[in-house]
Amino acid sequence: MARVEKAIEILKHTGVRMTPQRHAILAYLLDAMNHPTADEIYKALEGQFPNMSVATIYNNLRVFKDAGLVKELTYGDASSRFDANVEEEHYHVICSGCGVIRDFQFPYLSEAEHSAVQLTGFKVTGHRMEVYGLCEDCQKKPH
Repeated sequence: MARVEKAIEILKHTGVRMTPQRHAILAYLLDAMNHPTADEIYKALEGQFPNMSVATIYNNLRVFKDAGLVKELTYGDASSRFDANVEEEHYHVICSGCGVIRDFQFPYLSEAEHSAVQLTGFKVTGHRMEVYGLCEDCQKKPH
């Protein structure tokens, strides 16, 4: 729960009022490391908050994003996914069968930013890498 308390403190310092719905969305995001979509968060919490709308989820995700607590991951036409692991630089491997996303570390890529600066003169503000394949479960399914 320490991550939730730390995130709540960050939100308080930015003037965000903590509501029960906001707390539940935040706790869900920090607990579920599966990079959920807004709809997945809504479905997970609708029993707990029957009057909550998908718009409430999106509004809170924007608040969390603005506060630096989550990153929005966009992949083409698919729904955005939200990643609450913002403390460490990491990358994603994405299953092209079921869409599951897993984090992995690859520290050597930070050297790519340095090379980009040296070779192009750009002021690099970040990078993103995605690896695609089939997860273990999808590999077991008949083709």
